[in-house]
This record gives sequence, C-alpha cells and structure tokens, in this order.
Amino acid sequence: MSHETDETTPTAQREGVVPRRGRRLLLQLGLAVLLVFLVRGLVAQSYFVPTASMEPTIQVGDRVVVSKIHGELEPGDLVVLDGTGTLAPADRSAFVSDGLIGRTLASVASTFGIDLGEQDYLKRVGAVGGQRLSCTPEGGLVRDGEPVAEPYLPAGERSCTDPFDVEVPQDRIFVLGDNRARSADSRSLLGKPGGGMIRTDDVVGTVVWRYWPLSALGSP
Repeated sequence: MSHETDETTPTAQREGVVPRRGRRLLLQLGLAVLLVFLVRGLVAQSYFVPTASMEPTIQVGDRVVVSKIHGELEPGDLVVLDGTGTLAPADRSAFVSDGLIGRTLASVASTFGIDLGEQDYLKRVGAVGGQRLSCTPEGGLVRDGEPVAEPYLPAGERSCTDPFDVEVPQDRIFVLGDNRARSADSRSLLGKPGGGMIRTDDVVGTVVWRYWPLSALGSP
C-alpha cells in the first residue's frame, strides 16, 4: 500500500499544481494587457503617419509617440488631434494609431467605408487662444505683429498663399501642416462655422518622439 501511495501522490500533486500555474499565468497576462490599455488610454499612444502633409518634418511611414500628458499648448507644438467634426470633411486620410483598439479600428475601418466616428490628424500649432495670426500678401505668417520664422517648411515654399487674418478664441488653436501645399488644416475651414479653430479638447496629445525609421530616431 505504501508503494502505491508513493506513486500516486506526486501525480495528484502535479495535477493540482498545473492548473494553479495556468491561472497565475492568465492573471499575469491579463494584468499586462490591462496595463497596456491604461498606458495607451491615459499616458501615451503611438501613431503611424500615412500622408505627406507634415513633410519634411514627418515623412510618410514614420512612427511617432504621442504624449497625452502635456501642459499648455504653444505655437510650434506638434499635436495629434481628433478632427472628426472639423478637419475630417476636408481630409479623409486619417492617421493610423499603432495601438490595439479604438482609433486603430476607426482608421482601418474607414478604408472600407465604415465610419466609427474617430479620425486623427497630425498638425503644427500655428496660434493658441488669445493670439492673432495673419498671412501677408507676400506669403509670410505674422503672429501678434511679429513675423513667424518657419525653418521646417519645404525648401522654397511660402508660409501661406491666400491672405487671412484671424484671432484665436480661448480654448481653441489654429493648426497648419508643414507641407502647406499638401495639407488640409485650419486654412481649409476659414469660411466655415468656427473659422478653422480647433478645440483644445480635441487634442489627443503632443508628439514627443519618433521611433521609426531608426535613422531619424529622436524628437522630430
């Protein structure tokens, strides 16, 4: 009898240990997935850039990290914004998130003609609430009476072609693409309700890092 006990007891123990280890592994995986979703939802998110509207600063195919934790927006900041009710009618080429759910599904679904209500765009802040931004007849930007230097523009490209003069309300921003000739931005909405102003609440976050391609690794 003792011989039978010696043979069966370890087997019974092993049969009890394996399920416990499996449950522990599933719990760890679940916590890891939850952490990823929390980070993506509250802290940071990565994006794939499919258009040339921000060249030469951001190239087609670049991948960037967007921080959802940021202070007051300033002119020159690179931001990703939800343009569902603003930029979307002017530019249907939504940016594709590298995340697992949410905006990724919205962007992928849009390629099949399915609108899930979320479309993100990467632009540069031209002016923030309380500032005045204008385009001179010579094609230069003036902010609060001071000419705006824009070394990030493509070589030989003017800051603007059609003169405008706007004052940005509080809690709004005026955004521009670096590749002005190929960007649908606040300029495209000047004659529409809201005058091209984007709500700060629509800003997903600021671009803080480019991680692909490796040759351009770093802050854009």
